[in-house]
Amino acid sequence: MKLQQLRCIHEVVKNGFSISKAAEALHTSQPGVSKQIQLLEDEIGLHIFLRHGKRLVGLSEPGQHVYNRINEVIREIKSIKQVSDEFSQSNTGVLTIATTHTQARYKLPNVVQAFMSKYPEVKLNIHQGNPMQVTNQVIKGEVDIGIATESISQNDKLFCIPCYTWNRCLVIPAKHSLAKEKVVSLSKLATYPIITYDYAFTGSTTVSKVFHDAGLTPNIVLTAIDADVIKTYVNLGLGVGLVAQMAYDPKRDQGLVSIDVSHLFPTSTTYLGVRRDVFLRGFMYDFIEMFSPQYSKQTIKKLMLENN
Repeated sequence: MKLQQLRCIHEVVKNGFSISKAAEALHTSQPGVSKQIQLLEDEIGLHIFLRHGKRLVGLSEPGQHVYNRINEVIREIKSIKQVSDEFSQSNTGVLTIATTHTQARYKLPNVVQAFMSKYPEVKLNIHQGNPMQVTNQVIKGEVDIGIATESISQNDKLFCIPCYTWNRCLVIPAKHSLAKEKVVSLSKLATYPIITYDYAFTGSTTVSKVFHDAGLTPNIVLTAIDADVIKTYVNLGLGVGLVAQMAYDPKRDQGLVSIDVSHLFPTSTTYLGVRRDVFLRGFMYDFIEMFSPQYSKQTIKKLMLENN
């Protein structure tokens, strides 16, 4: 069993079972990739892939288990490389972050600017998704750091730290009837068409639980992952927007007003998470501290030891 064989399996799955794309990623030939796959299958006596003619179309049941272990091996190799990089070129490398649109749009810009100024030789990638997608990307090792609310802190494979709390507000056109209300009740809100985040009413999230516990069914007419999209449709008069308070800026969102509804919903907490087995390079510690200044490198190391 050779490392190159494991790399071939990993890249084929990563590239949607395309041998040609895997070969390109590995800087080798398609026949070379196919040969390495066949050699490994012969050695372990299992068909890792499902085939349709000469095409690979998926993983077999045992192949899925094999791939899971290959993925762990590739991740460990990456960690070893990170250790090497840390002690040879500590100010160069790649940092990949997964986060929600709200964090990327309203909380990260200043942090990213400061980080890139300090580490111009580090390539920074930002992936966006809902909290569950962010969590899965961190677990799979596709990203180094995940920043999201709720679900990311509930996975035992991740080490998470609470960064800050936030609540919600309504955004409505200035001439909307609700603009005259000093305090909006939950029952009143439930009578209006609501535009909100697409993950806010799935599972047991805070917002859906509040309505459910009150015996109310909200009238959700439109959902999006992007607060700016939500505000666009609010401006069109399609409903009232329920968004994070940080997503409203009176200077930028002219024509809209904000109504505080923090009395209706409990606060949410934004967490930053990494895999428990990951090796954090120096610039990763710095990024975390830039995002949440209460966590120095020493504090994070201490917390990780206490929670492992």
